[in-house]
Amino acid sequence: MSTEGTDPAATSEPPPGAPPPPATPPPEPLHEDATRGKHLAGLARHPVTLSLTITGMIAGFVLGTIYASAPIGGAIAGGILLLAVGIIWTIASGRAKEDFLNAYARGRGLARQGRGTLPPMTPLLRRGDDRYATERMHGTLPGGETGTLAHYTYEETSTDSKGNRTTTYYHFTVCVCSVPETAVKVSELIVQRRFGFRFLDGFEDAFRTKQRVEVESEAMDKRFETFADPNTDPNWLRQLFAPSFIVWLADHAPDSFAFELVAGLLVTNMKGHADTAEELDAICEASSAVAKRLRDEALEQPVGG
Repeated sequence: MSTEGTDPAATSEPPPGAPPPPATPPPEPLHEDATRGKHLAGLARHPVTLSLTITGMIAGFVLGTIYASAPIGGAIAGGILLLAVGIIWTIASGRAKEDFLNAYARGRGLARQGRGTLPPMTPLLRRGDDRYATERMHGTLPGGETGTLAHYTYEETSTDSKGNRTTTYYHFTVCVCSVPETAVKVSELIVQRRFGFRFLDGFEDAFRTKQRVEVESEAMDKRFETFADPNTDPNWLRQLFAPSFIVWLADHAPDSFAFELVAGLLVTNMKGHADTAEELDAICEASSAVAKRLRDEALEQPVGG
């Protein structure tokens, strides 16, 4: 049989003594639960897990039967099994989350940091009785802006008439970037998620210290309320919120997206702790888009300047 025209490298075996081809790396987990099944299986089959669970179930059944009855002993044994399953699930979920976050940071060249604080410069970062950031990642974010991506939580604690304390937790995913070029143009600019009825805007504005920024877009007006420091040049704000930027905010920004700019510090946020690579990429890319828009307009020279 003729082999003319055949690529020898494609058909021949590797020469003796040649190093093996590099192993294909496992696919990057795309969400926090991606590797939980693997960890569940490993933990469930581990000799220590099996030994402790079986020993606990036997001890619970024997003691329950001796001091009460066989059905009570069976119920205790079943409860111990459920407790073991819950512990295994919790451990596996924690390990899967670590797999995902480590892979996400490594794949995008970000330095992963532990729990800490964020500068309390914007309204969101000053809220609550306690506040903290977890899963912080710093570096060049997807989209090209340098900053910090984090899960952020603030807590509000209340006490009722009987002295019972209740803590409510509010979770966000945030990106923190520096856009110092904007500081000379606007000291504070807030684009927040709309809540409440629009017909109450005028009544509410009477009690605000910030001026409402009106935009000619029904779609954006349904999603956002925009406020700026009263001393901000209205012409600059109109140029900033050009039609293309308004359309992007109204139609293309991630769900529940909002941003705050105070003294050149940009903080973008989405509700909840994002747990997929798609969501984390989305807020990073949106943050970079907003930062670029703000920077470009801040550096724009006025006509005749």
